[in-house]
Amino acid sequence: MDKTNKTLTLIFIVFLIALFVPFSNPRILNGVREALLMLNDYAKKHVLLCIVPALFIAAAIVVFLNQQAIIKYLGPKANKGIAYLVASVSGAILAVCSCTVLPLFNGIHKKGAGLGPAIAFLFSGPAINILAIILSYKVFGWKLALARTFFAILFAIVIGLLMQLIFRKEDEQRFVDEQLFQDSSDKELSLKEASVFVGSMVAILVFLNWAPSSGANKLWDTIYGFKYWFTLLFSGVTIYAIVKWFKKDQIADWFMATRDLAVQIFPLLFSGVLIAGFLLGRPNFEGLIPSTWVVKLVGGNSLAANFFAAVGGAFMYFATLTEIPIVQSLMGAGMGKGPALAILLAGPSLSLPSMLVIGKELGLKKTVVYVSLVVILSTLTGILFSLVA
Repeated sequence: MDKTNKTLTLIFIVFLIALFVPFSNPRILNGVREALLMLNDYAKKHVLLCIVPALFIAAAIVVFLNQQAIIKYLGPKANKGIAYLVASVSGAILAVCSCTVLPLFNGIHKKGAGLGPAIAFLFSGPAINILAIILSYKVFGWKLALARTFFAILFAIVIGLLMQLIFRKEDEQRFVDEQLFQDSSDKELSLKEASVFVGSMVAILVFLNWAPSSGANKLWDTIYGFKYWFTLLFSGVTIYAIVKWFKKDQIADWFMATRDLAVQIFPLLFSGVLIAGFLLGRPNFEGLIPSTWVVKLVGGNSLAANFFAAVGGAFMYFATLTEIPIVQSLMGAGMGKGPALAILLAGPSLSLPSMLVIGKELGLKKTVVYVSLVVILSTLTGILFSLVA
């Protein structure tokens, strides 16, 4: 479909919405209000401090990192133990939400990472969060916290391996394309330079978004008190690297790559946030779907409750750590421990906005398989946990 037809289709969809949606209905009006408020909240809390730094990091990975090194350690023929360890640990260190990890996932995938390790990184970043594990222990007890930690790590590896196995031929074919191996040595940094440059920007991202533990961990809260000093320190390192190692054309290429990623990702993210806000509302608020329906669907420890918890968690957008009070309130309304674990596994790692961006990068088929694996494994794990907890 060419650009004109796409625009015409979009106009037609907007016309149908304007023609048939009963905006005077209080429930519809509330859904629209929640959609706009959720977008407002997302813009205030996540775009400037999370998404924008992640875009610059992802563009730096695409433009400057040595491609052969990425392929060596994360490519489809790399040592699986090393590849999945690097992907899982790298994702866990970032401790970001399901949307912030997307530019970084796009960056390493475009640069030559195999589908499996890239997916392991995509899952582990939002799912394995040290502070979230600490707060889970404080709020839910050691059993649920331990189960969340263990299965989040296991899921990152298992889902990555399954995606690599299912789409092995397609992924290997991607590396046959000669364009993937074009010489870009005039842009790429040495391993030392790349480590300092990208590492300093990752540190900025981490410390900018460092959240307090509300007394759960004194060391964590001490670091939180100095978060802006750490951010300033690593900002100095980043500026030094740019001045010392970069030429004007390299900086221009980096900014152009950042722009291209932003154009690709932001429309999908904002659309997904609006839809999620309209249907489900912000945390502790209702959208179009009444919260009583959600409570009824995830109540108890049945197969249906675990399944709906996994599906609902996968589609709802959770900012970092917000899944804990939401699950706590649902458990207070009657949700069992199994569905609680299912949400804690599927919720942080996925969201409707992230699905749209993943679909753009990987295609509909791979995205459906990835989301299905997360939901199925989360459901089965919830059932198992409800039997033994």
